[in-house]
Amino acid sequence: PEKAKRIFPDSAYPNLEIVAYQPKQSGPWQKFIDGCDGVVNLAGAGIADERWNASRKQEIMDSRKVTTEKLVEAIALANSKPSVLVSGSAIGYYGTSETATFDETSSSGNDFLSEVCRAWETAAEPVKDVGVRLVILRIGIVLGMGGTVSKMLTPFKLFAGGPIGSGKQWFSWIHIDDLVGLILHSLRHQEIEGKFNGTSPNPVRMGEFCQDLGLALNRPSWLPVPDFAIELLLGDGAVVVLEGQKVLPKQTQASGFEYQYPNVKPALKNILAP
Repeated sequence: PEKAKRIFPDSAYPNLEIVAYQPKQSGPWQKFIDGCDGVVNLAGAGIADERWNASRKQEIMDSRKVTTEKLVEAIALANSKPSVLVSGSAIGYYGTSETATFDETSSSGNDFLSEVCRAWETAAEPVKDVGVRLVILRIGIVLGMGGTVSKMLTPFKLFAGGPIGSGKQWFSWIHIDDLVGLILHSLRHQEIEGKFNGTSPNPVRMGEFCQDLGLALNRPSWLPVPDFAIELLLGDGAVVVLEGQKVLPKQTQASGFEYQYPNVKPALKNILAP
């Protein structure tokens, strides 16, 4: 909870109560589910934070699947149940491709991240059996001050930025304000149920994204990061950044959600504004 307290200090959020969660365990945290209007589940170990090995891959899986199972158990046991669970998933559900286009009706892929996403989504499904509306958001790469953008800033500021890998891989992204907006949209609209892609309607190739990032910083995008460097750093996890998928949010748009930042240039300008 210490990290959460730094992000949400008491001075700015006096009515917010932060409760520690014990991964994979039942505990006192479960009582806070009772009486909630809605629950948002975004739990999960970072995909590209560490090099993948057997134990890290198990942590990536369990931090999503088991956490969601415990959360659904807590909802089922609540006397006053929330009306909705908004549960995270990821566009890794679809696998990777340089040529295919995916939407919410597309089938799942056959790699490790696809397996994780299927297990993650399946773990949330039983909440419907206790009368709770379920919305699953397959979230793309989130652009905000932190995460992907922050990791790429330093080389660009040193005039050493450039595309990762071939630059041809698809980069399906969403501005953090739009992701928050989509979560609120899902909570508020009772008719919304099922799977929705949490991505911008305008994905770009990695090379174009890096070019736009360089322009936003007034820096060139000229020095590619070779595949082998990413593979040395992340092992099998390199697939996260070296391969991508073109994902369109058809069901999201059909639900009436309106994006503040549908295009990457204005999104980056907003994020990097002084």
